[in-house]
Amino acid sequence: MACLSPSQLKKFQEDGFLLLEGFLTADECEAMQQRIGEIVAEMDVPLHCRTEFSTQEDEQLRTQGNTDYFLSSGDKVRFFFEKGVFNKKGNFLVPPEKSINKIGHALHAHDPVFRSVTHSPKVQALVRSLGLQLPVVVQSMYIFKQPHFGGEGGVSRRMIRAPEGSATSFLGSEPAWDNKLFVPLPVRRGGLVLIHGEVVHKSEQNLSDRSRQAYTFHLMEAAAGTVWSPENWLQPTTELPFPPLYI
Repeated sequence: MACLSPSQLKKFQEDGFLLLEGFLTADECEAMQQRIGEIVAEMDVPLHCRTEFSTQEDEQLRTQGNTDYFLSSGDKVRFFFEKGVFNKKGNFLVPPEKSINKIGHALHAHDPVFRSVTHSPKVQALVRSLGLQLPVVVQSMYIFKQPHFGGEGGVSRRMIRAPEGSATSFLGSEPAWDNKLFVPLPVRRGGLVLIHGEVVHKSEQNLSDRSRQAYTFHLMEAAAGTVWSPENWLQPTTELPFPPLYI
């Protein structure tokens, strides 16, 4: 099983992140890559739904943040693309498999390969050792991190959904972080990175000639008294309530 040792748990509690090398086997990594290749090969995204993904505030609100394709993706498997991969008519300028930024946000619910990874006994054991009693899976994404593209994340601002649910805005603002404060964390194939929800993190540009593919999913403790913010851009639906991790 994959329970954290006392020293690992202490490090995670102090730092807010933890790298577990070799958490996934080569076969598990290969199975996900093979399956995502099949999903991409079957991809059929209408022209009006081809959304370029960005982590820059103005671009987020102008592109994906105000499109139904993005706002209703929480319980579906949908495709979001890199900037500059379409011509003015919306046709691909690069091979489709090289155009994708990420696929989200419910691979954990709809695809058996990703569901088996998300709910695997070792993931459940790991999360139990973190002290989560009733965790639910909020969202999952397969991130491609194509060469020469980059993004970052933080907790100083939140993307929230407008009351009518048809658009998004940001609450708070992103400060100018000193790059010297960030700790580089090289990860080899099969490694798992645990990140606390309040830890500011970023991912630099991929300057290699290969994608940095990763599967990521977000968990929330849903014990008694926990309330999911109605302002969050992603909301559970009747078709897909947030599923419990322990099944």
